[in-house]
Amino acid sequence: MLQSLIDLVLDTGFFYVDWRMIVMWAVVCVLLYLAVFKQFEPLLLVPIAFGALLANLPTEGVVNKPASYLVSPAKGAVVSVFAEKGGKVFAPRVVRQVPAKVSDIALSKETAQSDVAEYFAMLEDVTSAEARKDTFKKSKGIPDLVCVVRPAEGNPQTELEAAEAGVVFNVRYKGRELSLKGEDRLVWASATGDVDAVLARPGDAVANGQKLVDVYSARTGGLYYYIQMGVLLEIFPPLIFLGVGALTDFGPLIANPKMLLLGGAAQFGVFATFIGAIWLGFTSQEAASIGIIGGADGPTSIFISNKLAPHILAPIAVAAYSYMALVPIIQPPIMRALTTEAERKIRMKSLRKVSRLEKLIFALVVTIFCILLVPDVSALIGMLMLGNFIRECGVCERLSKAAQNETINIVTVFLGTSVGITMTGDRFIRVDTLSILALGVVAFGFSTAAGVLMAKGMNLFLREKINPLIGSAGVSAVPMAARVSQVEGAKADPANFLLMHAMGPNVAGVIGTAMVAGFFIATLASH
Repeated sequence: MLQSLIDLVLDTGFFYVDWRMIVMWAVVCVLLYLAVFKQFEPLLLVPIAFGALLANLPTEGVVNKPASYLVSPAKGAVVSVFAEKGGKVFAPRVVRQVPAKVSDIALSKETAQSDVAEYFAMLEDVTSAEARKDTFKKSKGIPDLVCVVRPAEGNPQTELEAAEAGVVFNVRYKGRELSLKGEDRLVWASATGDVDAVLARPGDAVANGQKLVDVYSARTGGLYYYIQMGVLLEIFPPLIFLGVGALTDFGPLIANPKMLLLGGAAQFGVFATFIGAIWLGFTSQEAASIGIIGGADGPTSIFISNKLAPHILAPIAVAAYSYMALVPIIQPPIMRALTTEAERKIRMKSLRKVSRLEKLIFALVVTIFCILLVPDVSALIGMLMLGNFIRECGVCERLSKAAQNETINIVTVFLGTSVGITMTGDRFIRVDTLSILALGVVAFGFSTAAGVLMAKGMNLFLREKINPLIGSAGVSAVPMAARVSQVEGAKADPANFLLMHAMGPNVAGVIGTAMVAGFFIATLASH
């Protein structure tokens, strides 16, 4: 009876909690405070924050992967296979960050040999059959190591890995003596289950993605394992664009085409951050994904990261959506610093009325031109303009309302929680993740400043002056950035109405950021 009680206690989730989870709970509380009490874009922050809370709890049936085939992470040869047909593989409820390569274990050149040997010794202890009975050991979050694959062509990514390319690490794991190299890939169990078949043996040549071991379990994957497919399969971002198109009036941009320049100027932050990220050591693909945060466009950030740098999708998505929500905090100080009181009081003439035919032609022309210019962004531009055409055509009212309400609301809940569910402590409390968050706010600041300065520059040549505050709306946060321009203008002159004028650069920013993302994908993605 006593042992049953002990086992019951050990089966709870309390023993999985660590300091990183607790830190992330504090982050969740801050996000919820901003959303609920400060009302900073609660439609975005509440789903993200709640998803982050679930990500930092020892859940079951939420994010766990289904048992399935384990595949080779690279083209090469199998070094060792530890699974046996009829045996079992184990993955704990909360999986911590595990190394993808042997070289990821080494802390320095001097201690590389001992680091790798010690790690495998610890691994053998934690993943042994006896250790699994100890919930304290399971809470280390280390799954079974199933296979080791040696790439056919070594391509060292770091100085340490290059130095170790010819170094052999002698380790012991599951009763075997192994000789590993720095570039060897480690294949971990992704779910607990029975080994149904071993499809590769030591010495076999394997292709990237080739099946190595078939693991079976009666349990299916968690709820968000499947919902997140909307992000990974690039379904949610285009659907969000469909809703944005149906909600947005492109009339202000059509009535005042000069606003395209302000939307274009806001992309300066994207390219400035792209250069800065490369200078800090990120790859060009990672830098491009980080730079797009400056456009304040969450769906586009997810879209490009999924293609160029999926391994940093989580922090990029969180940064993009968080900064979108914090537009009312980030932008105003920059806007006030770069403008005089007289400039903030500039009143702009009312825009001409744009006919329905003009709006329909605009949607078609932009679709054709943008897709011909940058085919890689067809899904985003196509859905954006489809939503707008449905809105403006006047004969699809039911579809327009569905896109504006049910579709975008449902997708926002699933997308927001899917973004939040990636915010695990071991992913976010890291130097590179914090660097991405810092670069994101720099990108956003540069984009805001560039739009304001472009408006000031245009005023040097225009007879009818532009209020520089609307330049900050060149970022893609629709209509948040436009509302901030209105609020700041009203503070200087309560009778000044800038909202419709700011919608012009705001819409231009949506199109501009999508085009820049398409350019990066076309030039940097490996086809």
